[in-house]
Amino acid sequence: MADLHLAVDRAAGGIAGQIARELRGAIRSGRLVADVRLPASRELAKDLGVSRGVVVEAYEQLVAEGFLLSRVGAGTFVAPLADAAVAVPDQVRPRRPVLPPYRPTSPELSAFPRERWLASVRHALATMPVEAFDYADPGGVRELREEIAAYLGRVRAAAVTPDTVVVVGGVVQGLTLTLRALGPGARLAVEDPAGHRQNAVITAIGVTTVPVPVDDEGIDVAALRAVDVDAVLVTPAHQYPTGVVLSPARRTALAAWAADTGAVIIEDDYNAEFRFDREPVGCLQGLAPASVVLTGSVSKSLAPGLRLGWVAAPPHLARAVRRARALLDLGSPVIDQYALAHFIAVGSYDRHLRRMRREYRIKRDALVGALRRHLPQVRPLGVSAGMHACLELPPHWDERAVAKAATACGLPAEPLAIMRTRPGPPALVVGFGRLPPRRADEVVAALAADLPDDHRPSGTSRSRPFTTVISPERLTAPRMETAEPGIVIPPP
Repeated sequence: MADLHLAVDRAAGGIAGQIARELRGAIRSGRLVADVRLPASRELAKDLGVSRGVVVEAYEQLVAEGFLLSRVGAGTFVAPLADAAVAVPDQVRPRRPVLPPYRPTSPELSAFPRERWLASVRHALATMPVEAFDYADPGGVRELREEIAAYLGRVRAAAVTPDTVVVVGGVVQGLTLTLRALGPGARLAVEDPAGHRQNAVITAIGVTTVPVPVDDEGIDVAALRAVDVDAVLVTPAHQYPTGVVLSPARRTALAAWAADTGAVIIEDDYNAEFRFDREPVGCLQGLAPASVVLTGSVSKSLAPGLRLGWVAAPPHLARAVRRARALLDLGSPVIDQYALAHFIAVGSYDRHLRRMRREYRIKRDALVGALRRHLPQVRPLGVSAGMHACLELPPHWDERAVAKAATACGLPAEPLAIMRTRPGPPALVVGFGRLPPRRADEVVAALAADLPDDHRPSGTSRSRPFTTVISPERLTAPRMETAEPGIVIPPP
């Protein structure tokens, strides 16, 4: 019979719970092993100075949980599998969460409009009907679908109605649900290069991907016509990772391809809100609403942690996506949906976008200017929108080594090689969404100093530079040079 050595605090109350917790911990830690016989309830009660009923209650609780076995006439024993079932102690010391490094596509989280969002949450809680707290429409609450449809029509020139909008948990979920709606065995054309995380998700759900090259006009529609696919996934507003905008000729050709083949175009409206050189081009869905599924989210415009997005699809696909969402998780959090609906309705979303468009343009200008001064042999591409840049490197540079060095200096970077299937010149994708403009010069100068000798421009010292602060006047100096249309570079 086991000598239990149980610690019980009579003054704390809940004696039966304390006994059960002590026994559970002893089993989990291995101090009590399988098939060990415990003292009779009367004996243990005497040892602990408590009533027998309290011990009986503790034993019965652990029997119900599967930690103990009660055998009539034989006594109470540790269950055979109890010591192996759980190998963690009752009290686990809390550890700091391990946060992943932020990506080149990460937005400026410190700019999240907390006060305005809080006002919308309060409005939602004050005005939501009681019935709204029940299981909601898996396609999203009506109020949010109405606001999204109006916003997409007003800002993105989309041809959608509330009934063809489905609220989802971000673009990735919207893409997953759309592919499920297309049916098993679907073949999907993807841009080459394309985001490697996105392609991993697509492959994980059993969809076959077919890479189609991207050039300086966007996806090559002639090459697309040469492959047999059910759908194509494109980022026409700001291609990731190259930053190319789909040309008018390619937009027309892509819509014609869909009409001729009956295939579906899945449009990821990536970074459409953050165009710097002119008003954003309308979405492709507005050109071919019968063929295009438009996906978007507030992950880049507000914060990824909100996990709110949308799919706007032709009616039959919208119904299929709604059914798929119902089978998956019954829909997005209702309070957040009502809050976002109010946030859009009162104009807070538009105001936030205008503010962040200015902020990201300043960050973009600071980065490009710093590259011009410290790494003139690096060519920035695709910086007319968004919060990332594609940096084309000299032919002999090692893009993985440069990406590692850039990240270490405070500029999140990924090599383009992991995003493409065809060989090409070395290049990086770097993110400037969280890079303070005042630090751009310091970060790029540090990167230049950390590069191997054959990578650094002549005259660059290996010593790390002191922090250089760029004044706002220099970011808006009247003397300007242009690397490509719409890119303003501060003079050296």
